[in-house]
Amino acid sequence: MSEHGRQPVRSSKERRCLYLLQRKNSRGTLLQIHAFMFRNALEANVNLLTKFITACSSSYSSSIFTASNRPAGIQHARRLFDHIQRHDDTFLCNSMIKSHVDLLQFPDSITLYRELKKGTVFYPDNFTFTSLAKACGLSLLTFEGQQIHNHVGKTGFCSDLFVSTALVDMYVKFGKLVFAKKMFDEMNHRSQVSFTALIVGFARCGDICSAWNLFNQMPERDAVAFNAMMDASVKVGDMNSARVLFNQMQDKNVVSYSTMICGCCNIGDVTSARELFDCMPERNLFSWNSMISGYCRNKKPCEALKLFREMQSNTLFEPDEVTIVSILPAIADFGDLELGNWIHRIVKKKRLEKSTKVGTSLVDMYAKCGDTMNATRVFEEMEDKETASWNALINGFAVNGSSKEALKLFMEMQNRGFKPNEITMLGVLSACNHGGLVEEGKRWFKRMDEYDLVPQIEHYGCMVDLLGRAGLLEEAEKLIESMPYEANGIILSSYLFACGYRKDIKRAENVMKKVIKLEPFNDGNYVMMRNLYAEHRRWGDADEMKKLMRTSGAKKETGSSVIEIESRTLEFVAGDKLHPNWEMIDRVLAQLWLHMKAQGTNFGYSSQQYRNSIYFQ
Repeated sequence: MSEHGRQPVRSSKERRCLYLLQRKNSRGTLLQIHAFMFRNALEANVNLLTKFITACSSSYSSSIFTASNRPAGIQHARRLFDHIQRHDDTFLCNSMIKSHVDLLQFPDSITLYRELKKGTVFYPDNFTFTSLAKACGLSLLTFEGQQIHNHVGKTGFCSDLFVSTALVDMYVKFGKLVFAKKMFDEMNHRSQVSFTALIVGFARCGDICSAWNLFNQMPERDAVAFNAMMDASVKVGDMNSARVLFNQMQDKNVVSYSTMICGCCNIGDVTSARELFDCMPERNLFSWNSMISGYCRNKKPCEALKLFREMQSNTLFEPDEVTIVSILPAIADFGDLELGNWIHRIVKKKRLEKSTKVGTSLVDMYAKCGDTMNATRVFEEMEDKETASWNALINGFAVNGSSKEALKLFMEMQNRGFKPNEITMLGVLSACNHGGLVEEGKRWFKRMDEYDLVPQIEHYGCMVDLLGRAGLLEEAEKLIESMPYEANGIILSSYLFACGYRKDIKRAENVMKKVIKLEPFNDGNYVMMRNLYAEHRRWGDADEMKKLMRTSGAKKETGSSVIEIESRTLEFVAGDKLHPNWEMIDRVLAQLWLHMKAQGTNFGYSSQQYRNSIYFQ
């Protein structure tokens, strides 16, 4: 500044250089600007050097440099900075430190600070410590962060609002809430950012009471604070508090709506989630992903697929990794292999196949759609596999009846150094179950402790089903009695059907008394028991079971199956004849029955009964 407080007069060449640096530059133009500075003796101008370093480092994030040489921008800036002799200029040094932080080169920023403190007359200010605290927090450099805090105290910047807030946020990221709270309490002045940083910390560690206390103390609350508290409430399942906060917000944004959508989906209220989604003033890709994922997690694959198609046709959003991972389970549940192939083509087009999560989801989708060949091919092409990837293919082989392939893959998994988990063993036991491999199933069930795994109730259920299908009813009963868990309705129903298949009416009656208390509305149990009584010609007991089913409120669900033909989803439903093409369908069914009869199929009922049991919609 001059004596009269005016800016020093800049030369025309300096103004020209500043103008060029403020534009969007490529690598070539930046080098030309640097040459211009040398030609005109401007290379020592601190103001221009600072602008030039910032421009070089920002070129990384703006993708000016190619993928192969993107670090060239920051490297060129750092070489220039190390070459000059103006390390006493705090503003220039701060620009270099901040450039490293902005490009997530956190250790480089800390190292540069140490070098400046050790070998120059550099004197840090509040901007220096703000950048360094951010670097330590994001990279979880705990020791270095405490050193920075020590330097803050020695240089007298503890009372600075921005530095104190940065330190609070740093300790929150470290998970050291005691230090964060102490730093917060010592602040003379606090901003909304200070409150929000500590609120996020308490919420993240599950201390909702402390988070609420801080939130209530805030003199003014912005959208960030509201969103932080809403997110905390959603994560602990307190949707009532989340709704109150949402309704109190004056300026709701995309984050607010998306948080509420996730919360509603978490508790199964997809109707409210969809209402929120529909009334959003604007949506981003995260919003679409949240709603699609919510439908999938709540077993509504049709709605998920419909919304995905709507996003594809009505918006400019391109599906990302999260979208793919969210929609593939819906495709798997619905068995839409054609759509799955289309999604796979999108994955290849966007080069997402290297993502382990995407690869695992593709394996799971193909396997559940019955295409184990493509599932195996995707699995083999995956560069990085995780335990979940192996689990997906093992379970895929199991549910498709390829028990030997599943067990072979399980052995290969161990040979490759992957440790099985609970889901792996469930797939192995399922493979043994589908293949009728009783002894193999027993062996792997007993060996779970070798992998430091404790059998869960699902593993016991799989073993009970395996033993029951093999006719080992007494052994299955002993296993149920020895379980460290209370038998649930699924296990007892499985054992009940095994008793029914073996015509063991006494055991069936005993287990029916238990299962009816757990699942009074499960129509399958009543039907099985009634049929068992009918086979033993105990007509009175059969009628009593029918009455019990009626009085308990259980209703037999209509049997149905779904098939996709030429991108149209068609459904077979038992017991109805209202389809406009019923006569043609009836003739085809009659011919099909005669053909199967000629092949030696024993139905146990007439052609008319067979046709009456099927309806095509």
